[in-house]
Amino acid sequence: MSTTDWVLHVDIDQFIAAVEVARRPELRGRPVVVGGAGDPTLRGVVATASYEAREYGVHSGMPLRTAAKRCPDAVFLPSDPPAYEEVSEQVMATLRTFPVVVEVIGWDEAFVGTHLTDPPEELAADIRAAVTAETGMSCSVGIGDNKLRAKIATGFAKPAGVYRLTKENWVAVMGPRPTAALWGIGPRTSAKLADLNVATVADLARTDPDVLADRFGPRMGPWYRQLAVGAGDTEVTATPWAAKSRSREVTFQENVTDPELLREQVIELAARVAADVLAEGRPAARIAVKIRYAPFTTRTRSMTLPEPTSGAEDITEAALAVLAWFDQTRAVRLVGVRAEL
Repeated sequence: MSTTDWVLHVDIDQFIAAVEVARRPELRGRPVVVGGAGDPTLRGVVATASYEAREYGVHSGMPLRTAAKRCPDAVFLPSDPPAYEEVSEQVMATLRTFPVVVEVIGWDEAFVGTHLTDPPEELAADIRAAVTAETGMSCSVGIGDNKLRAKIATGFAKPAGVYRLTKENWVAVMGPRPTAALWGIGPRTSAKLADLNVATVADLARTDPDVLADRFGPRMGPWYRQLAVGAGDTEVTATPWAAKSRSREVTFQENVTDPELLREQVIELAARVAADVLAEGRPAARIAVKIRYAPFTTRTRSMTLPEPTSGAEDITEAALAVLAWFDQTRAVRLVGVRAEL
């Protein structure tokens, strides 16, 4: 019997909300929103929402106050990253008990590489059962012949299911769908493609790469067409996932118009980021500052450091230099500092 290489994408369903519900079983079946300090009367944004809350139009990145208006009966909880990290580690350890290669790509998802004679759906079902038994989490599994197809397949598997997407059914499944259905194409790019009369994945697959290169550049344009035909990386590596950046931010309860206060906040945030960088054990190569002006316009600027560093003084100095590039006469509702590693 012949064997086949498969890529599976394992994604924990509504991960952060699921962790919170597991700690508070009485919340099961209720709309749960996690984010900020867990108080919708204070400023903050949604980190995640349970499926029940999503039915009311609540989604990640939405202001907590808006979420409360859309779903006034929701239970609001503060974020607890250490708890999520602990459960994530349990999930990944469970995946590693199988004879597969596990490539962690975030708290709640990983690629699994395997060489099978049996249908991959059997392995996917075993993985789902093991994750639930060991961690209490529910997961969805996408099966593909490369990472792109496996990742997209997971969207069809959710919630708590398994779906296979390969070159055999790619055109039938993805061809009629909008370009934004592709992993790597967001709303803005999709709108730009629509300006070229490219509305569907099939349209994009038929588009001349030179036309795309003229519109999106010689690298991105052809790459979008590669996405449309389902091309992707097939190699799953066991290199442990590591954050590419460390960031800290604060949302003000009242808009800040005092440049000195803003400067003090950046100094404090930079110190916390520097401590995170030092704990990570990898120096920062670039420092970014994010500012959200009232009512909700966000700007980010960054600078490359002369050389990678974990020094708090260097990181703070760079953050203040970047802050000086912003218009500080406008009211600010959020400021953040990020170190790219």
